[in-house]
Amino acid sequence: MRLSEFMVAEVERIVSEWEQFARVLTADEDLDRDTLRDHARAILLAAARNMNTAQTAREQVAKAKGEGPEQTPSLNRAASSHGELRHHIGFDLVQMTSEFRHLRACVIHLWVGSLKTPDLNYFQDMIRFNEAIDEALAESTAAYAEQVNHSRDLFLAILGHDLRAPLQAVSMSTEMLLRKGNLDADGLTYVAHIKQGARHMGAMVGDLLELVRSRLGKRLPIDPAPMDLAIAARVALAEASAGQPDCRPTLSVHGDATGHWDRGRIDQLLQNLIGNALQHGNRRIVTVQLSGMATEVVLTVHNPGEPIPVDAIATIFDPLVRSSSESLNNPSTSLGLGLFIVKEVAQAHGGTVEVKSTAEQGTTFTVVLPRNS
Repeated sequence: MRLSEFMVAEVERIVSEWEQFARVLTADEDLDRDTLRDHARAILLAAARNMNTAQTAREQVAKAKGEGPEQTPSLNRAASSHGELRHHIGFDLVQMTSEFRHLRACVIHLWVGSLKTPDLNYFQDMIRFNEAIDEALAESTAAYAEQVNHSRDLFLAILGHDLRAPLQAVSMSTEMLLRKGNLDADGLTYVAHIKQGARHMGAMVGDLLELVRSRLGKRLPIDPAPMDLAIAARVALAEASAGQPDCRPTLSVHGDATGHWDRGRIDQLLQNLIGNALQHGNRRIVTVQLSGMATEVVLTVHNPGEPIPVDAIATIFDPLVRSSSESLNNPSTSLGLGLFIVKEVAQAHGGTVEVKSTAEQGTTFTVVLPRNS
């Protein structure tokens, strides 16, 4: 009997083996029979149909490389649903993938034991069966991983949202102490430290929520209105200087720097770019330049100092990325989201951001913002 025929004829026996193995994997004794079997029957029958379809030698080679056409949508749907449900009932990724390993071994073992005489076609059957199982495993793993990522992002969203209330309470309490408290010099210093720490934590929470929003598939929301980028840059530089009295950043403006942008988002972009330059470059030499063009405004932030490593350039705008030199030589409370937020803000306005960094010329971030977003 050909393998595809054997799988259809013995599907109940094979699914029972799947159920028994799944029960061994999980410590949850309350899982019922249907839950343990899940999409096993659908996966097996779809795999059998896949094995009965014609396949050229070229298609077989392409499929082995993961480049073949999607020929079995029913197999993919069943496998994807299986990955999602296994995540929901508490299976980890190793447990789920081991189910497919056991399924493969079980089917081949039972089929080989049923054979009376060998046939050359049987080897081709085994190849086709392995291809189908690999396809199902890939779909299940992808669906499982997507569920893990979604659950993590929801947790981070809830965490970031819930942290806002206690942070606001801390900030309001420090304001009340400064207004009503009769504090000595030491007390004022302590309150200033608390206020600064709460502000930093608030910025980190805001960055975290922006990351989660982007991962959940939501474009950064903006509300463009007429504004002057030069004024916003001066305010951002003043705030940066207040926190670091030894720094002397400079601003130069060439041409018209007005346009339609979201003021709050632009403030985020400026604060992160300037803060990044102050943190990683020479604090006394940070230059911000605005150049008004016909349809866009170009913002550059330049600082001398150690260049960005070549291998870090490609991922510098990715979320949660911090260089090894930062973590060892210049530790901070940064989550590695500042430049990611810069990229998101620029793209939300239809603009771009890029970086160039050499030992001779220093590091320059360039943001191009269309005047009418």
